[in-house]
This record gives sequence, C-alpha cells and structure tokens, in this order.
Amino acid sequence: MSAQADPYWSRVGTHWEMAPRQDPVVWSEGPTAGGPLSPAEVEHYRDQGFVVKRGLIGEGEVERLVTEIGLLAVAADRSLDEVVTEPDSVVVRSIFRIDQKSEILAHLLLDPRLRGVATQLLGDDVYLHQSRVNFKPAFSGQAFPWHSDFETWHIEDGMPRMRALSASILLTTNTEHNGPLLVVPGSHRLYVRCVGETPPEHFRQSLKKQAYGVPDPGALTELVRVGGIASVTGPPGTVVFFDCNLMHGSTGNITPLPRHNIFAVYNSVNNRLVAPFGGTPARPDFLAARA
Repeated sequence: MSAQADPYWSRVGTHWEMAPRQDPVVWSEGPTAGGPLSPAEVEHYRDQGFVVKRGLIGEGEVERLVTEIGLLAVAADRSLDEVVTEPDSVVVRSIFRIDQKSEILAHLLLDPRLRGVATQLLGDDVYLHQSRVNFKPAFSGQAFPWHSDFETWHIEDGMPRMRALSASILLTTNTEHNGPLLVVPGSHRLYVRCVGETPPEHFRQSLKKQAYGVPDPGALTELVRVGGIASVTGPPGTVVFFDCNLMHGSTGNITPLPRHNIFAVYNSVNNRLVAPFGGTPARPDFLAARA
C-alpha cells in the first residue's frame, strides 16, 4: 500500500505532521454495548484515551503475581531477544511473551476483568497481541521515551487500524516519583507522523532505547499544549486501560521504590496483522502475535 493510500503512513519525508484519527475510539455503541466499564468510564476513555480502575486486582493476587515475575526475572535467559536488559547494564528491563512462560500470568491476562474491558471498548472479540512485564528497579530503572504504540505497530508490525488497547497492571505502588506512566490526555485523537527511515532489525535497539517512531519535540509540545500531561499513579492492583494511539512514556526511577508493571495488549480479531506498512520485514512474534 502506498503512503498516499495509507491513512497512517509515517517515517516518510523530512518533517513531522499530525493527522486526524480515522477510526473510532470506542467501537461498541448502543444499548447492547454493555461491559465491565460504566457509561461514565467509557466516556472518559473516549475523551481522554485512558481509564483507571483501582482495586481491580486483589491484594493476595498481587502478592502472587509479584512472586511470579520475580521468578521469571531470576530465570530469564539474557541471550534471548525477548528478554531485554537496560541499555547500560545486564539488569532485566522487560520480559516479553509472559503468557507463554507462566500459567499464573496466562490466566490473569485472559481474565474477564481485563479481556472484558477490551471487548467492550473494541466492540469485538479480542486476542492477545503482546504480553510483557516491565521492571523499573529502585535507583536504576531507565526511562521509556514518548511514543504512540500504534505508530510502531502499524509501520513495523502491520496492524491495519486503531482497534487495539493496552492494559497496564500495577504490581507495585506507582507514585509521582518512581517513573509512573505519563500520558497526554486527548492525544489519541491525532496521529503523529514521524521522520526517519526505519533501520534493519530496529527492534533490537528500540526495546532498549527507541530512536525511530518517536514524536518530534515540536509535535509533542503541541500535543501537551492542548492536553497537558497526566501521571497515572495508584496502589498495587490498579489497572490502566489506554488506547493504542495515546501518546505516553515514563521517566527514570531514582527512588528507593521499585515500579513493576505487567502489560497486556488486546487486538480485535478483525484487525489482525498484515504485512508491515513501512515495508520492512515483520518483527518477531514475541512482539506482535500474528496467529
């Protein structure tokens, strides 16, 4: 598909630009569109691009999950691509495909408390597009730069439309200070076209520190001028659902308080991946399930 025919083309040309979103934010409408979220929560998601559910995961369950991700980190084979270390150390930053590494985590990510929200907002049955745990250890956890997930998923993976969302499950207290998720409310309504041709096997570098598919400072400044920045904080057991095109990132963690979160990405079964729209080979399955 040519850049002209693709409404979400990116990484072409020498200057960034913003384009209106061409897809619904909430795909289910009408009296039959019920689900775990209240009408007010659905409207907040539609308007802001995210919704926060505190206490969705119980205290005892959180304790089991913390133990489980700790075991995964200890057993992690750092020679595998799906185990990502910090840019300047061997400390584990992320572990991908966690649903295939743990029955406990697989059960969690298929739980109606999570999957039901995805089905409600996306108006369709869903499948797990990606799963991972992100570690931000005390004192040394590094930042995640600003980005829209969809831009990468479209250009590098071949996700056709904005019909996917992420669920971030907080396993430790996320405060204003230990590198919480930062979002630009309302930014999901605009698509930022980035500059810079995608280099070969970009994922190897981007998982440590992303340099392509990140918004130009001018684009980010304009988005923040309109929407501001919100810090998504909360106690363990909080779940944040956010749109695939919401601009987000996080700062580093120099506090004594670790910040560990599980991420699950749900995609509509009618939005399955095709050939990447950026013309590069598809990224590995652990980043983007193609079945």
